[in-house]
Amino acid sequence: MSKIFSVNSDVWQLIPELEIGIVSGYRQESTDKAPADLLIKANQQALKWVTEDPISANPVIKSWRDTFQKFKTKKGAHCAVENLLKRAKQGKAVKPINSLVDVYNSVSLEMAFPIGGFDLDKVHGNLTLLVATQSEDFWAIGENEPEKTIVGEIIYHDDDSVLTRCLNWRDSITSGLTDNTQNVAFLIENNNPQRHADFQAAIDLLQERLANFLDLKTTTKIVNQKQISCELLRTL
Repeated sequence: MSKIFSVNSDVWQLIPELEIGIVSGYRQESTDKAPADLLIKANQQALKWVTEDPISANPVIKSWRDTFQKFKTKKGAHCAVENLLKRAKQGKAVKPINSLVDVYNSVSLEMAFPIGGFDLDKVHGNLTLLVATQSEDFWAIGENEPEKTIVGEIIYHDDDSVLTRCLNWRDSITSGLTDNTQNVAFLIENNNPQRHADFQAAIDLLQERLANFLDLKTTTKIVNQKQISCELLRTL
């Protein structure tokens, strides 16, 4: 059955210019034909976005830092793409994790947009982007103890729990992608209307790589203030 992705009105009040591209699909078998140097090349191409020092002086970084000033964040939290670009700039290249994550990380690095991935079979009910009204447990990837979310931060939440913090800055173990993931949704975030064409190109590139490297056929939707929800398609 299908699930719905929606954005609450409290998010639009804080970030009216936000648009989110949803790339979703189903794969029956795990196939990986990605080039061995996919992330190596992506890390190299990422350097064009962070030519200035400090890193906050680069336009794509400054834009997201300004956005993160509009809502509550955990100390030290920055946009997901800043973390990737910073590693590339420091020579601490983003490493392989699994085929699904590697493909979307490659696009994120090359196009400078934050991208998150959800295993839809692990998402309970519908997926909502909202401003947290209470503190909840959040089980971050790689941690043995839960964190507490902050009232006022923007989170992705299903019917049961928090799936990411501060937009898609930090992922939960709950809905993470693995080599066995079949039903998947990728969410690409854009906060800059002047980058809409780049945003669409990133969506297209992600679709292309998923099809060519993982035999994963996908559909796309864009959610914005005029179109606040969409169906997350599931193909069986």
